Amino acid sequence: MLGSITEVFVSSKKYWIVYLIFIAVTCMSTLSAKNFAKPQFVVAAFVIVAVLGILCIVYYFMHDSESELYKVAFVIIVCFGLMSAFVVPIVDVSDELEHLTRAEITSQGVMFPHWEGGPNNLTQLYNRTEGKYSDALNTDVGFRTSQSHMFFLNNREKTVFDTPGDMDKISNETILDGSAFEQNPFYGYIPQGIGVFLAKLFDMNVIWMLWLGRIFNLFSYAFLISLAIKKAPVLKIPLLAVACIPLSIYQAASVSIDSMIIGLGILAIAYFIHLYRAESGSLDTRHVAIFCGLSLLLGLCKLPYLAFVFLILFVPRENFRNKNIIRYMLLGILIVAVAGVLWSTYSEPALMHSWRSKLNYMDPALQANYLIDNPIFVLRFIRMIFTYTLGITVNGLFNFFGAGSANHYSDHYTLITIFLWIFLSLTLLFYPNKPKFNSRARIGSLLVLLMVYVGTCFIQLLTWANVGGTNIGVSTRYFLPLFALLPIIVPFRIRQLDRFKESYDRYAMIFIIGFMATLILAFATKYY
Repeated sequence: MLGSITEVFVSSKKYWIVYLIFIAVTCMSTLSAKNFAKPQFVVAAFVIVAVLGILCIVYYFMHDSESELYKVAFVIIVCFGLMSAFVVPIVDVSDELEHLTRAEITSQGVMFPHWEGGPNNLTQLYNRTEGKYSDALNTDVGFRTSQSHMFFLNNREKTVFDTPGDMDKISNETILDGSAFEQNPFYGYIPQGIGVFLAKLFDMNVIWMLWLGRIFNLFSYAFLISLAIKKAPVLKIPLLAVACIPLSIYQAASVSIDSMIIGLGILAIAYFIHLYRAESGSLDTRHVAIFCGLSLLLGLCKLPYLAFVFLILFVPRENFRNKNIIRYMLLGILIVAVAGVLWSTYSEPALMHSWRSKLNYMDPALQANYLIDNPIFVLRFIRMIFTYTLGITVNGLFNFFGAGSANHYSDHYTLITIFLWIFLSLTLLFYPNKPKFNSRARIGSLLVLLMVYVGTCFIQLLTWANVGGTNIGVSTRYFLPLFALLPIIVPFRIRQLDRFKESYDRYAMIFIIGFMATLILAFATKYY
């Protein structure tokens, strides 16, 4: 065994040399004066990701076949995700503190958080007042959670080196916290909840509530992506590239439900490809039910993604034994749609059980009336989401932010972003020997992409922007699964690359690992 590892290490030398050069260049592009004054952590991080990357490359070449790529996917996501879980500062990921509160509540065995309205049975965290933001906070309402919540609130965006409180034990006392993502489905917090439960069970230090929550969420994500890569008969490398975009790993190694959304989104697309490429007469109603179930699980996490269920209509009919399969497809779509509507009647009012109730400028009903009365505004909104908002989405592939303070991680690393654009463009749009999808599947996938994209922006317009305004506050992370549809939608290919597919796949894996390593180095140079 050791001999074979040594042989693979030597034979893959040119690939891990390329990897080392790549991370050296990207790391240098993130350096600042403080890193030269205190270089210890950055040097240590570079050595670790260099060695870890080489080991992952060797592992890849030991399993260098499409049938075993799912194993490689799991290993590389876990390896670099674990580093991200520890290196990313305390509740640094967008809304991570609120996600952690929900995870802690789930660790109590409470699947649906219970809002305590206080002696006056109040239904909002903030009472409505004059002005843009309400300051009328109700202090006796909220969700029952651990007193240790205060440690994370008071140390947000700090590293463990910046606070001694991370060594404190988890408190058995409880407090009321005003926000707990009540509107999200319970299964999106089971992995994180298990992590928090174990931290409390073994009486660990308070920081392990966050770290174990992140780690279990990461393993859940790695499992979903590994399953997706295993299930997809083609386009495995493009799917893995989307799953390993630095922003994807950043979310996966947090306690955010976005990890579940990205993982389920990529799995649903992989299953669609599986159905599309299936042999004639090999599918039945069970496959329709599985795909509709995946779409429902995904859509309840983020409602616009319910549109993924329409992809089932673009699977060739001849792939099914039952020639009347369209009836079951339409029934599945109807069930998913009804479930989505029912869930929205529960989730929308739950938004007021959070800090969002302080946004006096937000009024969905008035915004809808404004849209009806001002059709020109609708055109301005559509133009904006396909220009400015689209630009933000593309520019945000290597941009990380959360609570939004002045010192928060919001750097724009131009060189790394350009490298990422080039890599994703080649891999998603011009992938060598890309399988053909008929025009029906391509157009249908494009329509689904537009439904999710426009639907997300429209919901943000109603539930975030001020009346008559277009400050919709979208983030690139909302749309990460949509990138996995691009290889299906775009028919272009560079035929000259087709004969180099094997080499392309190998170098693609090097850069996939390289970008994940760059994520770790970027946080090391920023915060340490």
